Amino acid sequence: MKQRIGFMGLGIMGTPMATNLLQAGYPLTVFNRSPDRAEPLARLGAVLAPSPQALAQATEVIIAMVTGPEALNSLLWGPGGAGGALTPGKTFINMSSVSPSFTRQLAPALAASGAVFIDAPVSGTKKPAEEGALTILAGGPEDKVRELEPIFLTLGKKVIYCGPAGQGSMMKMFINLLLALMMEGFAEALNFGRLGGLDLETMLATLSSGAMNSPLFQMKAAHLKAKQHPPSFPLQHMAKDVKFIVDTAYELGAPVPAGQTALHLYRAGVALGWGEEDLSAIVKVLEGMGPSDDATLARPYAPDPAPGPA
Repeated sequence: MKQRIGFMGLGIMGTPMATNLLQAGYPLTVFNRSPDRAEPLARLGAVLAPSPQALAQATEVIIAMVTGPEALNSLLWGPGGAGGALTPGKTFINMSSVSPSFTRQLAPALAASGAVFIDAPVSGTKKPAEEGALTILAGGPEDKVRELEPIFLTLGKKVIYCGPAGQGSMMKMFINLLLALMMEGFAEALNFGRLGGLDLETMLATLSSGAMNSPLFQMKAAHLKAKQHPPSFPLQHMAKDVKFIVDTAYELGAPVPAGQTALHLYRAGVALGWGEEDLSAIVKVLEGMGPSDDATLARPYAPDPAPGPA
């Protein structure tokens, strides 16, 4: 018989993940701070819990997929929190993006309950979540991670064991640092070419023809062509994660100069009101830092005159 699962957090990622668990036949109980977000899952057969505590009491495996430490603390330790219902024999899996230091502080707080704690953030955005194609970055007892693989492989295509609790979050910071830099670099290069009079389609064709091609660039090119940025990974969430990355780098003594610059740019995007758009909206930050007269963009870049007689 399949384990009873409780799922807390039904946002951009949580809703498709919970849906996949339900469609795979797992008995599912859900909780969301805005109850209306849970109604589509209820129509599919999920049970709606009135509180995180009630959810944890009714299930064996409790999963949280929320925006960050504040929301997670509220679900665990706030009024009606799940923390008080965690007991030996239960497993709590945090799939939210939080810092490694927060995860390492959370582990002993949960250990007192006797429940097993698994640190399992994901690599992937909305579409992979819908397709069950996420990569699960798991930390905690390795034997328990392997035992939970059927659940994880309902949510994703691959489970990577990263080490003890905290190392899943560390792997998430590693991959999101690269993601933040790649998206900003992509947008920066395209804006540079645009100001030099290059056509967007021609730049994308050049990029896709060589070693610099990337599935990320292919995916985000549609946003840039349409000048629309529907969120699969909101820019404000990337700003939050890059802040975790920079803080973690400070704790480790790791130099992240490009990460520091990326934090400034993503936070600027949030301040300008684009936080709920996709992280590809970082291009608007860069465009706003350059010339605003579109008429100047039609002129190809003119280099300095070559030395020699006039």
